[in-house]
Amino acid sequence: MNFNLIIDLAKRDFTERYSGSALGFVWSFIYPLINILIYMIIFGNLMGARLPGMSSMWGYGIYLISGLVPWTAFANTVTRSSTVYLDKKNIISKIHLELPTLPLFIVLSETITFVVTLIVFLGILLITGYTFSPYLLFIPVIYLIQQIFAYALGFFLAMIVVFLKDLREVVTIGFQIWFWFTPIVYVFEILPSLAQQILFWNPALAFISAYHDIFILQKMPSFIYLSLVLIMSCILIILDYGIFKKLEKDIRDFI
Repeated sequence: MNFNLIIDLAKRDFTERYSGSALGFVWSFIYPLINILIYMIIFGNLMGARLPGMSSMWGYGIYLISGLVPWTAFANTVTRSSTVYLDKKNIISKIHLELPTLPLFIVLSETITFVVTLIVFLGILLITGYTFSPYLLFIPVIYLIQQIFAYALGFFLAMIVVFLKDLREVVTIGFQIWFWFTPIVYVFEILPSLAQQILFWNPALAFISAYHDIFILQKMPSFIYLSLVLIMSCILIILDYGIFKKLEKDIRDFI
């Protein structure tokens, strides 16, 4: 595995978003700051949105952002990884890369964005007088499980998209639907029992609920549920590598 190349690609991917601008890297803090303030003020204050059992006027804003930030990292990782072989075909044609490792630079790049956004979010929470709990220390573990799943899914889709390019649009639409089947803008407990039983099979529920447990309920997240997602991800990665071994020559030819 060429770690140096992966790290270099991740750095370029992150920095190129703001290349040519006067403020450069500072924009990576400004964008999440503005978005978080909008959600906090509009949903938490002006719209008077409240969570059941939570009196703080910032409650719903915190609930929304604590789910939206990790979801964005997860969705971006998968959707961007699904087209990584087509997007980087110039590099693949010039350098012999281990293709299974290529999506890792997207995982790293989105992780940088996640960390920056999380720092901004925590800073705003500090200003609002939010009481931090020690369960925040579990965020790296939850995020790691989430991104392992994202890599497994993105790697699988990347191989398929090489042969079915229209699948790129299907993936984008699919994630829009998946978003609304995940309790990010609504509370899971208010759903009818049948809907809850259906959504329980949504693997994204495991990590989104974990963030909500930490930021809203301030309790230990369910690592049993997260462990199931991790096991499923590991199985999918093994299947990915098996499929790749059979299709590697065709994948490189189609690229």
